[in-house]
Amino acid sequence: MLKLKDVSKFYYNKGLIATGFTKINLELKMGEFVVITGESGSGKSTLLNVLSGLDSYEEGEMYINGEETSHYTEKDFEDYRRKYIANIFQSFNLVNSYTVYQNVELVMLLNGYKKKQVKQKVLDMIEKVGLTEFKNTKVSKLSGGQKQRVAIARAMIKETPIIVADEPTGNLDSASSKDVIELLKKVAKDRLVIVVTHNIEQVEEYATRIIKMHDGRIIENKEIKKVDIPEKVEESKYTKITIANKYRLGIRNTFNIVPKFLLLFAVFLFITVALLSEYASFRQTEYEANKAGYNVYFRDLSEERIIIKKKDKTAFTNDDYEKIKKLETVNYVVKDDITLDSGISIFNDEMGIYLYGDVKEATSYNGNLTAGRMPENENEVVAKIPEDYYYVRNGAEEVLDKKFKIQNQNATYNGEEREITIVGIELYEESEIFNYGRNTKFYVTNEYLDEYRKELNQNYSKIKSLFAGKYYESNPGNPYFRIMPSDKVASGTAVVSDDANYLFKDNRARNKELKIEIENIYYKEELNLKVANTYTKNSFTRLTGYKKYDENKGGVFVNKEDYTSLFNKPSYQSSVFVKDEKDLEETVLKLEELGISARPVREFKVNEGKEILQIIKIFKLVVTVVLILALFFISYFIIRIILKSRNVYFTTLRMLGATNKNVKRILDIELFINSSIAYFSFIIFILLNKLEILNIEFIKTLLKFLSLREYILMYIILIIMSWLISRRFSKRIFKKSAIKTYNEEV
Repeated sequence: MLKLKDVSKFYYNKGLIATGFTKINLELKMGEFVVITGESGSGKSTLLNVLSGLDSYEEGEMYINGEETSHYTEKDFEDYRRKYIANIFQSFNLVNSYTVYQNVELVMLLNGYKKKQVKQKVLDMIEKVGLTEFKNTKVSKLSGGQKQRVAIARAMIKETPIIVADEPTGNLDSASSKDVIELLKKVAKDRLVIVVTHNIEQVEEYATRIIKMHDGRIIENKEIKKVDIPEKVEESKYTKITIANKYRLGIRNTFNIVPKFLLLFAVFLFITVALLSEYASFRQTEYEANKAGYNVYFRDLSEERIIIKKKDKTAFTNDDYEKIKKLETVNYVVKDDITLDSGISIFNDEMGIYLYGDVKEATSYNGNLTAGRMPENENEVVAKIPEDYYYVRNGAEEVLDKKFKIQNQNATYNGEEREITIVGIELYEESEIFNYGRNTKFYVTNEYLDEYRKELNQNYSKIKSLFAGKYYESNPGNPYFRIMPSDKVASGTAVVSDDANYLFKDNRARNKELKIEIENIYYKEELNLKVANTYTKNSFTRLTGYKKYDENKGGVFVNKEDYTSLFNKPSYQSSVFVKDEKDLEETVLKLEELGISARPVREFKVNEGKEILQIIKIFKLVVTVVLILALFFISYFIIRIILKSRNVYFTTLRMLGATNKNVKRILDIELFINSSIAYFSFIIFILLNKLEILNIEFIKTLLKFLSLREYILMYIILIIMSWLISRRFSKRIFKKSAIKTYNEEV
């Protein structure tokens, strides 16, 4: 079965050569009970390690079933141990955190047996060694004799043709020693049993061959009894360890030692918190930098705002708005968003009060009124004003229910002063800041907004009149040929100044054709009219309904409904406000799927600190990489200390027949589970804050500045780090043969 021809083993250490044994010639057969004895340092344990494939040799040749092994690699010896060798160690090499059952089961799981295949076999083997009542007892609680019985059961269940035992009775009393030797003798009938001992008296009566060693040489090879050699050597039946068994062992190893689990959990939790908080911190810095900026066209630069247009450049329909509102991330839609970027001024000369601010739809108001009520009629408004604003320093009653003249700074009200009444007031703390110092917000009815939008459309449109073969542009700053609405003028007609008579050869403008054309970035429109009358200073008010002749002379007055038809158009541009700014990107993508062009308003900001923002991004990348590297090496150092006590466990797996690759994979799974538990524990902690079960400011920051994409990215980084830590640790403990690594650790 085993044959050694002039085999020698040497050790090299810092340039020095030591001899394990020299020129060993030996042949061992199946059915033998071989005892190797000698004083300490004689080379008997080294010889046993070479015979069992745990260690290599430097000289000569070892034959296994007639096959040379001098060319064997570490993998070849791993296969040899799996097929032929079962080890029983002096120090037992059991997994103390496993039960008796789990220790015996371990070798079968490593050799590819499925869990359902091993249960009865394991129970039967435990019964053979007399430990049934202790099957669920952790090995750490057993006596020395009981532990050695577990080791024998583990070796026997492997069903290999060779069993090697290194000082199997060295730590036992005489009674336990006798039981162990008798157990070994029982299995020696059809196997080769090799026992190393310094106490020959304990095993002499069972031996079929006794080998004595001294100073690395065999000085006696004495055959005591003849044995019947089996015709065929049965190799151990095994397959590759299953994926399920790898995960079973990985999960078992994760939780079997609670202090180890808690320490690893703490390390990976620290990595998780450090990565997420660092990334969130930089996202917050970028966010603050992005908030800075201005735009002369878009004055409402809310972070939640998205500007939308239809890709086919047509107007929005009610169906379009309904589809948009159904998006879960959408808070509300402002159909005519031109009102968002225009401010109005209101004033009361008698009280000396002036207010300026934005116009908002009353239905979007979600504050708490300090006094008054919500608007009900077209010319009523709720004003949101700073509480220490000097206009209202004596209280809300200062302006409540007072009439104010209103003048829009971006639209023309046809030269007429309009009035509006403040019916509700909210006073807010001064620390709340609005863009461009517009510290008041006016919440008005939809009827007022409709009129406001028409007037703004007029202001943003180019208006010109074709009259007497010439175009005249309507200019708010110049009343001459400015188009103005009037209830006094019949539909389809216009009233012009009597000065227009001089544009015609017959000095008569009445009944002449007048065409009004408007154009803006969204549409073109025209209105064909006939001049019904001309006005003078005396007839001005009667014909037009306006009172101030000097301010409006030269204007073209048309029917109010005709005038409104030029500007009362559906919306071509609107704004969507999301519930949370972190939903911006997701909402933009969903809007694009609906055939809508969407861009967050922050993209239109003029940010003079863009260079600083780029520096921040580069700095973020560098710091993130450095942090990941630092966390990796710190974590590896700590985890290596934590796992150092597990080195004997991993090398024991190799001795039991597991390959390097499989042992590494089990470690990978263990660290993967630890890191995942730490990560998802923190995610649960975050969710508890999101549900407001907990209320921690630090977690709120993470929720605000981290999206699902960042959480997934951080998890991937964490898993990669755990894998690299496992690789590095494995490389360190598996760089040598199993026995060398084991000897260094013990």
